[in-house]
This record gives sequence, C-alpha cells and structure tokens, in this order.
Amino acid sequence: MKRNTLIFFMLTMVLALPSCFKDDCEATRRFVRLDPIFLHGSEFRTKTITSSSSRALENPGKIYFYNNYILINELREGIHLVNNSDPANPAVEAFIEIPGNVDMVMKGNKLIVDSYVDMLVIDISNPAQPVLETRLEEVYNLQGKRGDGAYLAYYQSSNIEEEIPCDNLNFNGGIFWRGDDIFVDAAVLESNGGSADQVLADFGVAGSLSRFALAKGYLYAVDQSYLKVFDIQSLPMLDELNSNYIGWDIETIFPYQDKLFIGSGTGMFIFDNSNPVEPVMLSVFQHARACDPVYVKGNLAYVTLRDGTTCENFNNQLDVVDVTNLSAPHLIETYPMHNPHGLSIKDRYLYLCEGDEGLKVFDVTDVNKIDKNQVDHLKGYHAFDVITLPNDYALMIGDDGFYQFDISNPEKIKEVSKIPVTRK
Repeated sequence: MKRNTLIFFMLTMVLALPSCFKDDCEATRRFVRLDPIFLHGSEFRTKTITSSSSRALENPGKIYFYNNYILINELREGIHLVNNSDPANPAVEAFIEIPGNVDMVMKGNKLIVDSYVDMLVIDISNPAQPVLETRLEEVYNLQGKRGDGAYLAYYQSSNIEEEIPCDNLNFNGGIFWRGDDIFVDAAVLESNGGSADQVLADFGVAGSLSRFALAKGYLYAVDQSYLKVFDIQSLPMLDELNSNYIGWDIETIFPYQDKLFIGSGTGMFIFDNSNPVEPVMLSVFQHARACDPVYVKGNLAYVTLRDGTTCENFNNQLDVVDVTNLSAPHLIETYPMHNPHGLSIKDRYLYLCEGDEGLKVFDVTDVNKIDKNQVDHLKGYHAFDVITLPNDYALMIGDDGFYQFDISNPEKIKEVSKIPVTRK
C-alpha cells in the first residue's frame, strides 16, 4: 500500500548477469545497496517547524486534498501547500519543513503529521508561520532502535557497480531497493457521513497508500505492526486511545463505512470500527499479499500487487475480492497488470496507476471482464497514486510530478495542470 518515507526493501540475488568477460574472466555486477541511517531524537525534535514561500518539487511522496488545497509530501522533508482554487493554475503557497514527514491529514486549520517516530499537530492558520502545538513522542516503531537509543530512521540507497572474478560471483549482501509509494472518494464520504462538500471541508482525503485515515471523528494510523487510535476531537490535544497488534509488515489503511481495510505483507486485514475506539478484527484475506493499496466499494475490494516489494510477490496483478461476508472474504478474479500501484474508483470507473506505464481507466461494471473493458490509457507519465474528486477531477502523483486531469469523460481524460519535479 505508500515514497515516503517508509521504505519497502527485500534481499535479492544479483540484478545484472555477467556482461563482458576477459581472459582472466571478470564480470560486472550491479545492485542497489541500502545503508541504514540512524538519528537520535535530539537531531529532529529540536528543529523548529518553519515555512518558506515555496521550493521546487524534488522527491514527491504522498498527496492529500483538503478544502481546495493540495498537500504534497516532499519525502522526509516536509509538505508543499498548494492552493487549488483554480485547478488549471495550482499555486504553491508555502513549503512547511517537517523532518521525517511522510503522512498527513487535516482537520480545520490543524495539520496532523508524522515526524519519524513522533506525531505532531501543527496550526497552519497562517501557512507562513506554522505553529507546532503538540508532539507525541515514539508513537511509531517503524524501523527499530540501535543500542545507544538512536532510531533507524530510513535507508539511504546507493547504486553499486563492481568488477568481480567469475569464480567469485556470490552475492555479498546488497539489498534490492524500491521506493515505497505512497483517497474525495465515495469511500471517504460513506465513512464520515454528510454531503461530499461537507466531508471535503471537514476531513479531506488522502492517497490510497496512506498510513493515516480519518473516520468517525478519530484518527487511525498504522505502523509496521500496530493499528493505533487517536482522539482528535479536542485538537490541538491529541490522545492515543488504543493500540492493536496486527502482525508484521503493515503498510496501508483504507476506511469504508464502519470498517477498516488494512494492507500488509501477509494479507488484507478487515476491522470493524462500529465502536471507533476499539476496532475489532473480523478476518484476514491471506491470498492478497497486499503491501500495495486496498480500495473498497460496495461489497468488493480491489487490491493491487506488484513485484519488487517486501510482499515476496513476483506477480503484477489486480485482485478483486468479494467482501460481502466480512468474516470470509474470497477471491473473484485476478487480472495481470504491468506494475500496479495506487488506485481509486469514481462511479463505475477504476483509475489505476501503473508506474512508468502511466494511468489506466477501466469500466468495472462487470468485475469478471475488467481486462476487456479498459477505456483509456494515459501514457508518457509516471504514476504511483491517484485521488478522484466529486467535481470530475483526478489528482495524480508520480516520480515526474503532480498532475490534475479532467475526468468528466472517463474515456477521454484531459490533462489540466502539472507541477513538475525539478531535481538538483
């Protein structure tokens, strides 16, 4: 289910086969090495939350839509605040510097974010002068600690190329790395009640790879192993009310009606949050090793799986799961895909991010023939998450930038605007 941020990684064999052989027989080996980066709390907790007028989008992460504003995460650095009153001309109003930030939600003028292992509440009534109002320390245990108390904050990737003798082709500990990915959907409306406009004004929506979800007036957040419940009704006071151990490799959370669908490396977990403070696990669908997102509409869950993740999955596919009986979900159909990431549904159309293959649109009226009902395909983009809005716009984020599309005709989508990535 998030870029990040949170890092998906797995041990792998050598990525490149021997290329050129000489008389003494040498081969070129290429792989990506991950070096752990440790930080003491004092290295990020003492930093002031500041704001600048704007900065280039360099390493985009997750996205969030709130009351005509778009929040775009700059991986582990902060949030771009974009005024989207005119979707054809989005204006970056501020960049809020937040060390270690990956996920975010909004309630009123309060921005709730992660900062490595901490949870923060920041007042952005004046985006030029953000005010840190609350910090809960050690809310998350995403990576673990070192003996001296330093947090394993993230992994730094390095491209490695080396020449080795052919009689010594053993892999020497390189780790394959793939950046992690990062919803106003009908699901959010049904989870929070009220009209589309009211829910947008009160809650906003996150991307389908989010670890945060707002539902029933509470904030639900997942780390590697736990589902946590926070009372946000008296912000800036933020109280952790409950913590449920789920398992390992928990990745994303999706609220739908009075249920929570959680994607992990071991399956899709379904929780009943009729009592919002004490969610109860109903079942786990183990067929879908879903560290990619889960999207639910009606009695169907759509799950994307792709290679190169910690799910130990080497297929690229879309699974459609019947969740009519929440205690016994079952697979309806599996569709091969190129490299599926985030997804969203509006009306009868599924919008699916396919990495370097762009954005695909499917009519899902007949879930047994989704592969035969692709109605549009936007090529030339990189796409890892998408949000569809009631006003017939879609927001998409990828390695090459942030895009908005007019989806009033889902069979002929039109690009409306773009904020490109500018790397140093």
